[in-house]
Amino acid sequence: MSAGGSAWSEATRQLALSEAHALAAESSRAKAANYFAAADSEKRIAHVLAPLAAAGYYFLPDRQWPGSRRAQVDMVVVGPGGLFIVDTKAWKDPIIAAGRVFRGQADVTDEFDGLADLAWKTEAALAEIGLAPGEVRPVVVFAGHKGVNASVGGVEIVGEGDIVRHIARRGQRLTASAVEQVLAAAIKHFPLIGAPAPVDVTLPEPIIGPEPALDLDHLPSESDIEAAILEGLLAPPIEEWMTFLHPDQAKLVRRSFNGPSRIRGAAGTGKTVVGLHRAAYLARSQANARVLVTTFVRTLPDVLSNLLGRMAPDVAGRVEFSGVHQFARKVLDERGIDVRVSTKLADQSFDEAWKQTCGPLTTIDTNSRYWREELDHVIKGRGLTTFDEYADCARIGRRRRLTLDQRRSVWALYQRYESLLRTREVHDFADLILLAEAALRAKPMVGYTAVIVDEAQDLSCAMIRMLASVAGDGADAFTLIGDGQQTIYPGGYTLAEAGLSVAGRGVIMDMNYRNTAEILALAARVVDGASYVDIEGTAASAAAITSPRHGERPLFARARTRTEHDGRLVQRIRRATQSVSVGWGDVGVLCFTTWQVRDAVTLLRTAGIPVIELTDYDGGPTDAVKVGTIKRAKGLEFKQVLLPWIAERLMSPGVTGAGWTDSQIERDERDRRELFVGITRARDEVWVGCIAAQGSSA
Repeated sequence: MSAGGSAWSEATRQLALSEAHALAAESSRAKAANYFAAADSEKRIAHVLAPLAAAGYYFLPDRQWPGSRRAQVDMVVVGPGGLFIVDTKAWKDPIIAAGRVFRGQADVTDEFDGLADLAWKTEAALAEIGLAPGEVRPVVVFAGHKGVNASVGGVEIVGEGDIVRHIARRGQRLTASAVEQVLAAAIKHFPLIGAPAPVDVTLPEPIIGPEPALDLDHLPSESDIEAAILEGLLAPPIEEWMTFLHPDQAKLVRRSFNGPSRIRGAAGTGKTVVGLHRAAYLARSQANARVLVTTFVRTLPDVLSNLLGRMAPDVAGRVEFSGVHQFARKVLDERGIDVRVSTKLADQSFDEAWKQTCGPLTTIDTNSRYWREELDHVIKGRGLTTFDEYADCARIGRRRRLTLDQRRSVWALYQRYESLLRTREVHDFADLILLAEAALRAKPMVGYTAVIVDEAQDLSCAMIRMLASVAGDGADAFTLIGDGQQTIYPGGYTLAEAGLSVAGRGVIMDMNYRNTAEILALAARVVDGASYVDIEGTAASAAAITSPRHGERPLFARARTRTEHDGRLVQRIRRATQSVSVGWGDVGVLCFTTWQVRDAVTLLRTAGIPVIELTDYDGGPTDAVKVGTIKRAKGLEFKQVLLPWIAERLMSPGVTGAGWTDSQIERDERDRRELFVGITRARDEVWVGCIAAQGSSA
């Protein structure tokens, strides 16, 4: 989803490849042992690793330690599995226990710190070409040992008999072109030493007497090595964005902020990708790091969790993905606080409260939905508890201005609604957040070192406060990721209302990596002239973003009947999947409502097209067309997007109905932003279908 770019000249690249290919030519174990003139143990490790050349790996032996005149790196290995900084230890009986390493009776754990620091600095250097954090692996090899598999202080420790499998099992993480770029950068970062000499790469080893002869009885056989390499070759390649980013993205992932921060940017700029990589990076940053990634969309956490499991399996267990309501429920359950959420009874309570108190409000707007949104998002979304607080509330995002007396009428509706909820002994979803926030205020939560919020613009003010209390205000502890242009829920707030400031800690992503220029043009047309208030409190309009990619013009199918429309929808999907580069799973059918989703699922299955609903999609590979609401598709992308049954007015900017109320205009603006989100889920092509003379959904 993002493009990697080389910061090195073509001449440097050619020099690097020339040197690397010369080393790769020495591919047999015997030749490798003769080529690498170093200590016996290092010769043997080179001897063991040499067959990896046939799998696309390159070896850079005896390189200079960057920034040091004397120290050297035993070997740098670059290939499909990433970059490995290999250090050999010829220790007879090393012991790894409780996260420490012992050589005899001596604790030598600190000797690994230098290698971990080198890997960290190498990550920073290779971010200049777009290599993602986590693709540089510091490895210590215990010569003469087998069956060793540990990690201490970010350094992986394996036996000589395990090193080939350890590297090969990383599988196909870098494409051939990415390997070339990484190799060129590695050769520049690790200069060649003229006369190789076996120098320890960290601190001098303690003198504890001569080492006994190594036990070589259990080193890998030819068949073991061949099997390990074959296993890596057969591993399915992962998506390129998981390992290679645009350099700006790669550097942003590693950037440190001294307090709460915000990453914002228009659709397609790679915000979710950066957030996912940042979660993995922060999880690696500390030995006991625990990162929470949360969002409003209920299905997105499962998708992101599966993606991270493939992208960074080494830290997947330390990153927790949760919907914001799911997390609030967890907080309450852990503290034994009983909460009974019932959407049905909450709806009944509101309907009853509306009938009893609606008189003054119907003169403003007869649509009870507008007033329900006022309670859910403006009052309870902020956690307002007194009328004075509501009277002073700016009501960001609501077009209709309310006088003080009108606000009193709204407050009366709110109080009646709350009374009926308590009488029925039920809660709504806003209560779930408010109760969790109160519980955390009474007893703060410990254990999370960082919290990352994706699609932050969709969360309420109370949700942000709740999550901020979990994260704290430490460096890199709280990251908000989102785009105000993609706000599709009523009401709004500013970070100041939540007690947060990101002044000096905000980053704007302004390069679109997903959409073609033609798709962006359609999306921009839908929201042309629209404005919104960003969560930082500033008025903004639709961002003008560009894309270097071009493709097919989006298709707008205006049908005369429902039958004609549905026939065109099915035909378009079949035609799209006839391409060798597009499968069923690359297609998304996105709808405004859940009943439209049900109709689309029935239509496609009747036509013999395989379907998976987004409510059941977990991010794993699937050979079925994905169908769901636009809201459910937030954070996702598809090669082809089809948007059926779209109200025709939404395709013409600024078209509203005569005599529309403020609530109808507000709803139209949200519909347009939602359609904008749907269109920008598409990477290559978009199809929009409507039925002529279809009524307004406002």
